[in-house]
Parts: sequence; C-alpha cells; structure tokens
Amino acid sequence: MALYTKATSRQDIAKILKYPWLAILSRKGLSLEEKRKRMEAIFHETKEFFQLKELEKIAPKTKGIVMQSVKDVLQSLVDDNLVTAEKIGTSNYFWSFPSTALQSRKRKIDDLTDELQSLTKKHEELQKGIEEASAGRENSDDRGEKLAKLAEAESLKESNLKELQKFRDCDPALLETKAKAADVAKEAANRWTENIFILQSYCCNKFNIERSEFDKQFQIPEDFDTIP
Repeated sequence: MALYTKATSRQDIAKILKYPWLAILSRKGLSLEEKRKRMEAIFHETKEFFQLKELEKIAPKTKGIVMQSVKDVLQSLVDDNLVTAEKIGTSNYFWSFPSTALQSRKRKIDDLTDELQSLTKKHEELQKGIEEASAGRENSDDRGEKLAKLAEAESLKESNLKELQKFRDCDPALLETKAKAADVAKEAANRWTENIFILQSYCCNKFNIERSEFDKQFQIPEDFDTIP
C-alpha cells in the first residue's frame, strides 16, 4: 500500500519521509502501551527536563502521540515511577533517565516476585488444610452407613419437634403463665378505667358539664366500664 496519495502535500510527504511511522499511525491508532514507550523514549533519547506544555508540542511531532493524550500518558508513567515529576518554583518538570526506569522496573519485578511467593505459600497452606480436613472422609461402606444413620436421626428430631409444637398450647405451665398475664392485664385495664371515671367526675363538677357531653367529647362509649 502506498504511503501517500496524489493529494498529499509536499509538507506532508516530507514529514512522512522523515517519520515513516506517521503513515502507519494515520491508518491505525496507538495503544496506550505503545504511547508510554514512545513518551519514555523522548526522555531517554534527549536526557532533558520538560514541562507538560513542551511535551504536548514535542510528542505529536516526533512520536505521533496526539496532544490530547499526552497528559494522561505522562501521568501513567509518573504513577508507575518511570518518570519523575517535581515542582520547581511555580512550574512542574518531568524527567526520566534509562537507569531510573531500569531501577523502577526492577523494583516492580521484586514486588511482584514477593507477592507471588506470598500467594504461593498461602495456596500451599490452604491445600494442606484441605487435605487434613479431608482425612478420614474417604468414601467407605462404614462412613456411608454412619451418614445414613445421622440423616435418619436428624429427620426424627425434626419430626418430634413438629409434634411437640402441636401440644405446646396445652402445656400446663404455659397455660398458667398466660392466666397470670391475663390477670395483670385485667388489673391494669380496670385501674385506668377508674382513673378515667375520676377525671370524668372532676371535669363535670369543675366545668358544670353533663357526663354524656364529656363522653361525647372524648369518644367514650356508653358501655364503658370496668371488667368484672
């Protein structure tokens, strides 16, 4: 496939001849990892310090990284300690040297190795626990017979509990408890009824109103009385 067409300007042709990969980029976008590699290469090739605005000009021209993605790509390298960021005065500067990147990658590998060893050890411990827990649980005629008896006993227990619940309402102790509770409730109800009668008498005498009017105002029914 041709790298350019008749409609391509001389300036574009010159740029393609100088940076052949631009023709490829015009057909296929860069992945994030490829952008990171190219951004990192800017620092390693120049061994210079840059501000963000400088990289936003350099990266599109020399590495084919669109300006809009420069900041995010740069930040991802900073987050992974592959690029150093420092505020000097009022400006932020970024830099990275091959040795620094190598050390960062080595630390990352060491961290991942330690994590792998830790996970491997935990896996071995869990596997050992499973083996110990499984000991004695191998399928056998004796074990199967015991499990069957256990299931039968649990079923019988469940059946007995249901049967017991049917007769629980006839339990003498329960009936006595309910009777005592009923007496307490009755005494309380009568006590409050007497209190209402006292209040009723006081209001009728104090404000010279009929009992029927008082009952109507407070929605007291005609058959309101103590429980015999």
